[in-house]
Amino acid sequence: MKKVLAIIPARSGSKTVINKNIRLMAGKPMMAYSIDHALRSEYINRVIVSTDSEEYRRIALEYGAEAPFLRPKELAGDSSLDIEVFEHALEFLREMEGYIPDIVVHLRPTYPVRNVKDIDNTIRILLENETIDSVRCITKTENTPYKMWKKEDDGKLIPLLNDIVEAYNMPRQQLPVIYIQNACIDVIRTDTIVNKHSMTGENIYGYEMKENVDIDTEEEFIRAEQIIRCKNGTNTYVIDIDGVIAKYNASLNYEESKPNFEMINLINKIYDMGNEIILFTARGYKTGKDWKEVTENQMRQWGVKYSKLLFNKPSADFYLDDHNISLRQIKQIWSREG
Repeated sequence: MKKVLAIIPARSGSKTVINKNIRLMAGKPMMAYSIDHALRSEYINRVIVSTDSEEYRRIALEYGAEAPFLRPKELAGDSSLDIEVFEHALEFLREMEGYIPDIVVHLRPTYPVRNVKDIDNTIRILLENETIDSVRCITKTENTPYKMWKKEDDGKLIPLLNDIVEAYNMPRQQLPVIYIQNACIDVIRTDTIVNKHSMTGENIYGYEMKENVDIDTEEEFIRAEQIIRCKNGTNTYVIDIDGVIAKYNASLNYEESKPNFEMINLINKIYDMGNEIILFTARGYKTGKDWKEVTENQMRQWGVKYSKLLFNKPSADFYLDDHNISLRQIKQIWSREG
């Protein structure tokens, strides 16, 4: 059996979200989610947290990881490099235990929402192809570098990429698809780290992911917690009917409304997770017409699962709410399984 080691680097001292690696998220320290992901992997057979903090070390042990050393302070600063952290961990394990893994899996604790299937898929790719040095997760980016510039001191613009003539004047849809590394999962051969002194090597395989939920700001922390609470079935969602469940209908004749089955399927998935779904509508607010029977029939015919249906929402052009969640985030909740 191949020795597959997961290393979760969790230093203390985050500035953007204070102590984010151990801050409680839906009742658990954030890094506990990455520990759990590693423990549930089909291939990973050892999980270590590399930290500079005794408190972080205690929490890591509590949630099932090992923490056989404390990382030196000089390797726990803002400018510390991943390669230094991983070389330190591997050297310690080799010298103190004679343990040398075949593969190292880098799981950052700032990804509390992660599909374990993606971890196993990336490990499997490396196991099945000996020519690959590492597997790195990537996500499509809409901000194409073909429309980016460097600016010289005299104000002259130089295109960042010039392998396509005047790419900056072309529609984005006609330009090559570009990917950005998302840092969710990296799988590296130990030999690549130790002998090539690299976190990737030369032959890097790109594993495409649709979404990523990295935590670097307070807003991202809140969004990730929403996703986790949804998966735990502990949320209540108040969902507008028109424009979400029913496609937008400017005529206000709601008998002509058409279902948005993509959103209905997502809402039903969230309901099946155990969450409460409250449907909210302003139908009849302006005209005084009673749309209750029509609306209830539509929800039944369209197969919408819900807990309550409310009709006392005022009609408005905009709604502001500090608990708002976008349709895109709802899609993201349902697209993640791990």
